[in-house]
Amino acid sequence: MTTRISTAHLYDASIDALMNRQRELSEAQRQATTGKRVNRASDDPAAAARAERALAHELHIDANLRAVQASRSNVELMEATLGSATELLQQAREAILAAGSAHYSDSDRAHLGESLLAIRAQLLALANSADGAGRALFGGQGASQLPFVDAPGGVQFRGVAGELAAGGEPGLLLSMDGQNIWLSAPTGNGVFETRAATSTGGAWIDGGAVTDPTRLTGSSYSVQFTVNAGVTTYSVLSDGAATALSNVAYSSGTPIEIDGIALRVLGSPADGDAFEAVPSTPSSSAFDVLDRAASALRTPLRSPAQIAQARSYDLRDLDSVLGHVSAARGQAGLALNRMDGSDARLGDAKLQAQSERSDAEDADMVQAISALQARQVGYDAALKTYSSVQRLSLFQYINP
Repeated sequence: MTTRISTAHLYDASIDALMNRQRELSEAQRQATTGKRVNRASDDPAAAARAERALAHELHIDANLRAVQASRSNVELMEATLGSATELLQQAREAILAAGSAHYSDSDRAHLGESLLAIRAQLLALANSADGAGRALFGGQGASQLPFVDAPGGVQFRGVAGELAAGGEPGLLLSMDGQNIWLSAPTGNGVFETRAATSTGGAWIDGGAVTDPTRLTGSSYSVQFTVNAGVTTYSVLSDGAATALSNVAYSSGTPIEIDGIALRVLGSPADGDAFEAVPSTPSSSAFDVLDRAASALRTPLRSPAQIAQARSYDLRDLDSVLGHVSAARGQAGLALNRMDGSDARLGDAKLQAQSERSDAEDADMVQAISALQARQVGYDAALKTYSSVQRLSLFQYINP
């Protein structure tokens, strides 16, 4: 059977072929110019879905990176602020040490007391520091612009205890617990606190030390002195009950050891004087410590024993506050280290997401250029074919 091909059919077939070649050329040009093999979901639905998932993961990583940056800015401010606070507390410690000199007069000590009040004011300003958005750095989980208020009874915390996190990644702090940092240092030496219960003579007690942690009982101790016929003895009570240390001859500065702790009483106690060692509590305020030290330094006509006792208290408590603030600064430093790790990990994850997205939708440029050249040749051939078909009309032959 012979198939008859009309001139109209040849025209239509040539135009269809030409249009197909043009579409192929256009697609090849688009891939070569954009560098994308998949520009629409219809190009490759499976690859488009992979690229979309990779893009969503990349955007999620970008959000986490922004959270890390916001947290880093705040933590760097907090670390610098705590560093400044540490320097101020060191200055206060030097002033208290200097005040113990026998060459200082009451007027000299009063001047040092004024300098402690100035340091306290600077410390309060640091505690109320804010970030660039006006958020209190040490306001905990929420606070007014000034989380610390200087009230008649001492500095009070008006924020909400805890820490505010940026979210997305663990440990991204936007604020720290100011109450814990500035108002909750351990009293005494961190294990127990020594103090004078009754002191009418010329004795004072040091801060004490732990000699054997395994023997600690958490009890409260009282060292009671008796002076009889010029002979001074002491007895130690544990939670009000007598111990083996009863009517022991007293020697100034000799350690009094019991249940893993050691105390030293110095000077000349009077009959009936008593000193205590009670368990430490997290209740020492940096501002109260400076207030008490400044008040003591501005008090005239104190005896050498009173000066020594106040100096011992102030140095002990200031060291506790200083250690507590330094520990908070260390936590800020650890947070910055964690952020460095988060930055590196998120950066690697973003690079992986970008690579996966590129694998799904990007074109092989060598292949794309080669395909473009091949389709250009095909299109040129289709044009020539169409031109030839146009000349097959009968009118081309009968036209003189």
